[in-house]
Amino acid sequence: MENTNYIAYHFIVQQKEPVVDIIIAELGIAGFESFVETDVGVSAYIQKKDWNKNILNNIQILKSTEFTIHFTSEEIEQTNWNQKWEESFNPIVVNEVCTVRAPFHKKPNTLFDIIIEPKMSFGTGHHETTHMMIQHILKNEFKDKSVLDMGCGTGVLAILSEKKGASTVDAIDNDKWCYLNSKENVERNACERITVHYGDSRLIKKKNFDIILANINRNILLNDIAVYVECLKYKGILVLSGFYSDDISIIESECKRHGLKLDEIIEMNNWVSLKFIY
Repeated sequence: MENTNYIAYHFIVQQKEPVVDIIIAELGIAGFESFVETDVGVSAYIQKKDWNKNILNNIQILKSTEFTIHFTSEEIEQTNWNQKWEESFNPIVVNEVCTVRAPFHKKPNTLFDIIIEPKMSFGTGHHETTHMMIQHILKNEFKDKSVLDMGCGTGVLAILSEKKGASTVDAIDNDKWCYLNSKENVERNACERITVHYGDSRLIKKKNFDIILANINRNILLNDIAVYVECLKYKGILVLSGFYSDDISIIESECKRHGLKLDEIIEMNNWVSLKFIY
């Protein structure tokens, strides 16, 4: 893979909640692809080829007079990412049974142990959306199920799905770095039933799944729900995240229009994950 430099912005905010969530949401729309929350705010990363000097002009939270936000920026060479990440990445434990950690962390005693190196990919488990998706996986039966992890990022959801007994897992991401990173993490966890694909929802047409996991963003989800339903088996499960509690009604309405029934809601710091049954 060719060398890819990143532009990093390090935001310092006086009131982390809800400012950090808003920054992440707005920067995600602007094209930033990775975020690491810090003690004082959040760091955001975008590939240099996707960056321009005016990229923050439309970030409305930065213009707010309600909050004090300072930031610095720097260019990071791809080869330096691991050092940056290791400085800020700590293992997480979900429901006391699933640990997401780096290779240099001590092996835990939890039932599920997932080892990842996220590099510039999204989905370490630290963000609320990934954390909630993991909670859904832990709550539901995956043994002998066919699973789709749409927008797989680091591959953590696909990896946990296999560890929970899924018979086959398709992991898809339209970001080349995420695709390659997921392949590395799948191999790192000795998974044998996961296939990682580079592309978008067009790859799943004519396929069928018992469970579809999609942690992306509201607009992409709304656009692709119909495609997901076409690929979902009868009584199948669709789990969505990547949006706020204010978006529940519009997401539920679109899902209901396609024959899906809302079964469970998990909320964390105004972020939401919804489970639907077909």
